[in-house]
Amino acid sequence: MVAVAGFAPRFTITNPITASLAAIERARGFLEAATLSEGLIERMSARALLLEAHHTTHIEGTQLTLEQAERLWTGQAVKEASKDDVRELLNYREAFNLVSDYLGSGEPVTEGLIREIHKRLVEGVRGGTANPGRYRTTQNYVVNSRTREAIYTPPPPEQVPPLMRELVEWLRADTGVHPVLVSGIAQFQLVHIHPFKDGNGRTSRLLSMLCLYRAGYDFKRLFALSEFYDRDRGPFYAALQGVREHGMDMTGWLEYFVHGLASQLEEVKERDIAVVRAELLARHHRLTGRQGAVLVEVHAAGILSLGELEPRFPDVSRRSLQRDLQSLVEKGLLEVVGAALTDPNRQYVPAKGKSL
Repeated sequence: MVAVAGFAPRFTITNPITASLAAIERARGFLEAATLSEGLIERMSARALLLEAHHTTHIEGTQLTLEQAERLWTGQAVKEASKDDVRELLNYREAFNLVSDYLGSGEPVTEGLIREIHKRLVEGVRGGTANPGRYRTTQNYVVNSRTREAIYTPPPPEQVPPLMRELVEWLRADTGVHPVLVSGIAQFQLVHIHPFKDGNGRTSRLLSMLCLYRAGYDFKRLFALSEFYDRDRGPFYAALQGVREHGMDMTGWLEYFVHGLASQLEEVKERDIAVVRAELLARHHRLTGRQGAVLVEVHAAGILSLGELEPRFPDVSRRSLQRDLQSLVEKGLLEVVGAALTDPNRQYVPAKGKSL
């Protein structure tokens, strides 16, 4: 327990936490040593940002598919998407840009920064009922989305300002807590306080990412932790609720949090290895720049259809991408799975056993 100005998070460093932290440090070392080109890192981090934006908003109820999100991210119209869903997705980019600017300034975390993050996340969404950037003045509740029963009653509104002040003071103090655990604690505590009328989950996850980044754990911005939560929300919600069920002991939540981050970083490592292999193959087979980029995308994803590939190349025609894919199949670098060559929904995977 490390108390600062009244906030004293309780947790125990268990073997699972230690093991996950060790895996995270290994992944950090691997990514720092990885020899990926700047252009490739830029494309992969942009992809990770899109995934984070999609999954963090999807957790909160947006109905966009990933393919729709990809199209919207590149400025394309998706007529069937709700305006609120579109705005929530694109708002995330605005909020993330704020975080990036903050990181460059070297300034400490403040309540004003957290409120501005919230404002950018929810502004113009669902009638503006979230009161962007302002603490709530009424009691709110966390309800079960299926039964609509209240499963958690946050602190009363008059307690929000002092609780937020204590959290920020703790984040700014030298507590000696591992930075990754600080990130997880910040995420839980903001959700627990529930300082805003709406948008608390999205704000907490971006605050958590901010804490990681500012402590030097940005992992080249190649990971999307919300993707882990969104894949199976039951354990995510159970880990959060478990803190309250165990007398505000955060151990179980932190075990889940660091396991999730370690799992995502392991996927990043595997993706990086696949991408390096694809780049070597592209050079060896003297592919055109675009063919090489297509090969890299398929290797990074593991499996892609033409429809999934299109948003990643918004300035390239569908026919040109079809020709590139067909050429890569003919060269033995990609394989078609699950459909005949004439099926427009066929998917492509890296050719098995293909090496230099």
